Amino acid sequence: MRFVTPAFLGLTPGILVTVSAVAMVGAGAAVDEAPKVGGSIVGWGYNRYDQTNVPMPNTDYIAVAAGPYHSLGLKADGSIVGWGVNVYGGTNAPAPNSHFVAVAAGGLHSLGLKAEGSIVGWGINNYGQTNVPTPNADFIAVAAGWSHSLGLKADGSIVGWGGNYHGQTNTPTPNEDFVAVAAGVVHSLGLKSDGSVVGWGDNSYGQTNVPIPNSDFVTIAAGRYHSLGLKTDGSIVGWGNNTYGQNNIPTPNSGFVAIAAGWNHSLGLKADGSIVGWGCGYPPENYGQCNFPSPNADFIAVAAGGLHNLAIRLMPLDEDDDGVPDVDDECDNSDLGSAVVIDDCDSGVANHLFDDGCTMADRIAACAEGARNHKAFKRCVKRLTKEWVRDELITQRERRAIQRCADHANDDDDADDGDARPTKGALTSPVEALSRP
Repeated sequence: MRFVTPAFLGLTPGILVTVSAVAMVGAGAAVDEAPKVGGSIVGWGYNRYDQTNVPMPNTDYIAVAAGPYHSLGLKADGSIVGWGVNVYGGTNAPAPNSHFVAVAAGGLHSLGLKAEGSIVGWGINNYGQTNVPTPNADFIAVAAGWSHSLGLKADGSIVGWGGNYHGQTNTPTPNEDFVAVAAGVVHSLGLKSDGSVVGWGDNSYGQTNVPIPNSDFVTIAAGRYHSLGLKTDGSIVGWGNNTYGQNNIPTPNSGFVAIAAGWNHSLGLKADGSIVGWGCGYPPENYGQCNFPSPNADFIAVAAGGLHNLAIRLMPLDEDDDGVPDVDDECDNSDLGSAVVIDDCDSGVANHLFDDGCTMADRIAACAEGARNHKAFKRCVKRLTKEWVRDELITQRERRAIQRCADHANDDDDADDGDARPTKGALTSPVEALSRP
């Protein structure tokens, strides 16, 4: 089975990092340790129930899932965050909220796949959709429909439970060799290892009738009454209800790496990190779900709910966690301590972070790096603090506090040599001095 990965991530082919959570669906990721490529979630479209308002902190997400009225995000630490409608507790991941590797959002229920292969369900349970059958083990992917749930086993079989009024939990025989699952409102899809797709459940619009040639598919998505399949060549095929044009993929139909299906709209993620949408129709179906946030770039995962969408945007690396991307960070080892400290002298002045990723402590450390002696160091700090007062970053009182610490820096060395240059370690402790020329 060949999975397509976004080229811009520089990841090894064969690792599925994009989680296409389709309408009322969360397509599962492999249980193997997921790549920790975290990002922030962007939501747009129908928002009556706050399903596009991502809670803060909006960071470190590696997967998303969207139901019609609620949303889920999987963090790099294995925890799940939920928002939107919570009448039945669908956004409250049960404790312990940890070690999850995949998520799925149904009508008003949710599923989470644990690293050891078990599935946890929560939210509404009127059809038993959160009661995972025993043995609850060896699962590698999950999907959630309106009132039914699906789990893919490591042996390639699919288990279904919950609402079955259209046969949506009855996997056709032979129930083997499956590598992916997707759940629509009341129909289900399974992807075979040979690249073919099998559909079952409600077929009132032909959503389970896979077009010919039924081959070379690498991932699948199921909407309300339509289905999508992504081919190995990066093209998308759609079938089923097409009232809103949800199966009419825009040209050029190429370069796609992930798909998602909403109630009556479809999404495709391109290898360049942009998202394409179609089938958004007209009111009352069009709630802006095809109006993509700007910039439409750097996305690594997509999910489509009923009338809203979610996408993960790749976050630039920030090794020192100061909020400034490394590419723009002039001080890549900033100490974000609460106060400016010079030679164990705590000035009590907040350690302001500048736009270039450097703090006040970094600036003072640079003075220590370049000063020939203590006197030159004090002059440098005096000049800095004067600028900070002018820029209204500190008060005159705070300036004097910093200057006092600078005046008394490295007093022991000064007793031996009046011109002694402040030592970087002592001067800036616990702030590391800059190590660049």
